[in-house]
Amino acid sequence: MPMITDFNKPFTDPDTLAAPVVTIGATVVTGEIELDFHRHRKAQLILLMRGVLTCELAGGLWIVPPRCAIWIPGGVTHSVRAAGSLEGYNAFIEPAVAPNLPANCCTISVTPLLRELMIRSASFPLVYPEGGPESHLVTLLLDEVAAASVGELHLPMPADSRLRKIAGMMMDNPRDHGTMEIWARRAGMSERTLARMIVQQTGMTFGRWRQQLDIMLALRWLADGATVQQVAIDLGYENAGSFVTMFRKALGTSPGRYMAERQGLVSAPPRA
Repeated sequence: MPMITDFNKPFTDPDTLAAPVVTIGATVVTGEIELDFHRHRKAQLILLMRGVLTCELAGGLWIVPPRCAIWIPGGVTHSVRAAGSLEGYNAFIEPAVAPNLPANCCTISVTPLLRELMIRSASFPLVYPEGGPESHLVTLLLDEVAAASVGELHLPMPADSRLRKIAGMMMDNPRDHGTMEIWARRAGMSERTLARMIVQQTGMTFGRWRQQLDIMLALRWLADGATVQQVAIDLGYENAGSFVTMFRKALGTSPGRYMAERQGLVSAPPRA
C-alpha cells in the first residue's frame, strides 16, 4: 500500500464545499495510485512537482511529467494512475468562476507564478471568507491558468475495437515498429481501412499517432529516471541519436533539456 501524506487537510469531497476554489497538496511516498473512472462537478487542476501521472478520458490519454499540470473540466469522467514517489497539488474549481478556462481536457505549462499560487492556496482552510486575501489570490490563480500555454502531451485514443487492439499491442511491446501493413493484418483489416479510420478517430496519420505514443512512453520513463539511451532501446530506435532527433522535432528540445526544465535544473525559455 502507498503511504500518502496530506499537507494540511483531511480528504473531503470537493463538490460539497462552498469555496469556489479548493487546493489540496499531498505526497505519495511509495507504491501505486489508481483511481478508477469517476467525475466531479468541479473542474480539477492537477500540478505535479515530482513523479509522473497518467490520466485517461474517453477518447484520450494524457501524461503529466514533473512541473506540468493537467486541466480536467467539471463533469468529465476520467481515471488517474501514478506510481512511485509523487508530490503534487489539486485545485478543484467551480465552473461558474472559471468561464475563461479550457472547455476540454489538456496539459498546461506551469509558470513559476502558477506553481507558487498553487502552493500558497493549498495552505488555505477548506472554507475561507469571501472578499479576503484568499479570494484575491485565488482570482490571480485562475487568471494564470487561463493565460497558460497548452501542451501536446495527449494521445488520442480511437473508439473502434480493432484500433484499440493495435494501441494495446503497441503499448505492450513498444519496440515493435512494424509497418502499417503489418499492424493492419494483425487487427484483421486492410491497410487502407486502417489509414482512413485512424485519421477519422484520432485526427492523426498512423505514423504521427505512433510517434505520439513514443513521446508519451518516453516522458513516463524519463520521469522515472531512465536514461535517454535506455529509452531509445526500449522504444526500438536504432540508436539514441535517432530517438533524440524525433523527440526534438516533436517537442522543440532534447529529452535531457526537456526533463531538466521540468525538474527546475535549468530555466525554461520565456513564454511568447
